[in-house]
Amino acid sequence: MDVYRFLVKLGGMEKRSLYDQQVFEETLNRIDHLTHETKPRWGKMDAGQMLPHCAETIDVANGKPLEGTPFLVSLFRGYIKKMVVGPKPYSKNLRTHPQYLRTEPVDFAQEKQHLLDALHKLKAQEGEKIKHTMFGILTPEEKGWGMYKHLDHHLQQFGV
Repeated sequence: MDVYRFLVKLGGMEKRSLYDQQVFEETLNRIDHLTHETKPRWGKMDAGQMLPHCAETIDVANGKPLEGTPFLVSLFRGYIKKMVVGPKPYSKNLRTHPQYLRTEPVDFAQEKQHLLDALHKLKAQEGEKIKHTMFGILTPEEKGWGMYKHLDHHLQQFGV
């Protein structure tokens, strides 16, 4: 048994990638099922706030600068990267980077389109070496999986 399959059996996730066309289309379909009335199963964000939160993480993976990282957090960048690209699912109610935090009301339709645009840009940049402000250059496997894992966590949060 390889290490990855062993980790999955210990509570990890099946690694899926937004660069896989089938996974990409399934993800778009899940997003399409969200409405401004979709209620979370956990957490403080509503569906409208979750959309720009997820879009911002993908925008940063697409090359947007990540600003305002607390110094203490930057010391743990290696650990955080392992958490992002590792096989273990995210815990519920984790704290987020200040740039990703959304607490204000948003325009649901506009933010849904923003997320879809960010995803299409991610897919179009497959294989390009774009430096992530916190993690440096991510391999296509790390980037496709890491962005899927985060988005999947939040789509599950909203039951889609």
